[in-house]
Amino acid sequence: MTAHDETPDTSHAGHEAPDRVKTGGARGGLTPAANGTAAGSVGEDPGSVGNRRGFLARSLGGGTDPDPRFTLANERTFLAWIRTSLALVASGIAVEAFASELFDPQLRKTVAVLLLLLGLVTGGGSFFRWLNVERAMRLQAPLPAPVLAPVLAIGGAIVAAVLIVFVIGRA
Repeated sequence: MTAHDETPDTSHAGHEAPDRVKTGGARGGLTPAANGTAAGSVGEDPGSVGNRRGFLARSLGGGTDPDPRFTLANERTFLAWIRTSLALVASGIAVEAFASELFDPQLRKTVAVLLLLLGLVTGGGSFFRWLNVERAMRLQAPLPAPVLAPVLAIGGAIVAAVLIVFVIGRA
């Protein structure tokens, strides 16, 4: 069956693994098997969460492997948060290193520290966001509310307010 087909290829009927069920729905691909394990992950056993050891297995809390597309989308979101975190850290360093002529030392330090703290919270929080979303998908539970977005928005607003006060007071 190709990615665009909506009907299963019957030329190899009877040769599929007994725990895999093909569907012809909009998502296509393979569905969870009757025994509760996810089937269709390339290179993994159907019950791969149970086979994982250590931190990842304890952190994910069991469940079944979600569709790989959702796991990869969650990973891309995590990487976007990390990219944002790195940009905030770089901004904090840049303010401290290159804005000495624009700002007095106390304001420069305040803005730099706020940006560095936002980068720290965003970077650390992104891991927990990834983990909570991955766990929710595996347990087929509702996705958790985003905590990072309001923190980042409020932190950005604080930095902007400090700079606005500086610009108004400078004139």
